[in-house]
Amino acid sequence: MSDVKGKRPYRSTLREAGARQTRQAIVAAASELFLDQGYTATSLSGIATRAGVARPTPHAVFGSKSAILRAVVDQALAGDDEPIPVADRPWFQPVWQATDQLGVFTAYAKVCTLIGARAARIFDTVRQAADDSAETAQLWQQVQDNRLAGARMVCRRAADLGPLACELDRAVDVIWVLNDPCLYGDLVHRRQWSEAAYTAWLATHMGTVVPAPHG
Repeated sequence: MSDVKGKRPYRSTLREAGARQTRQAIVAAASELFLDQGYTATSLSGIATRAGVARPTPHAVFGSKSAILRAVVDQALAGDDEPIPVADRPWFQPVWQATDQLGVFTAYAKVCTLIGARAARIFDTVRQAADDSAETAQLWQQVQDNRLAGARMVCRRAADLGPLACELDRAVDVIWVLNDPCLYGDLVHRRQWSEAAYTAWLATHMGTVVPAPHG
């Protein structure tokens, strides 16, 4: 009996690893299909085929196509499926570590470039899918709300280091406009800007909410 009991955690770990692998295969397949043919034209059966799983599996794992889209967006923003908030990830830490206001926004511009490279195309997909159903409309609104919350968090960090050049809400609005991954799509993908040029442009415009140096 002791041998049987000892194997249960191992078997449980294997099951969890298998479930995660299946989930990841579905998310990866869905991401490819959403980007290639759009949200509306993508079916759960098509996702299953691309992922190499049984046809009922995507619905069994996620419950709906819109839930899969949400998972695709989450992973594009975070870079993986680990349950770690963006603000706690290593690549976000320079925002917290900056010792002056311009340093905060320069670091955040780099974060926005990193996220834009991963998420610009899927953001376009979500925007286009917003009219498809109440669920996708809700996802698009949540995406906008999350960007606003991120902008407010960064502006408050900058305000901790000194007064801003405008009221906090106005600064938040400016940064919210600039942290949109769709801007990366427009300037880097469509207009062929380099990432370095895009990051510098973001940092310059984000820096407008910081008071100009005296003298």
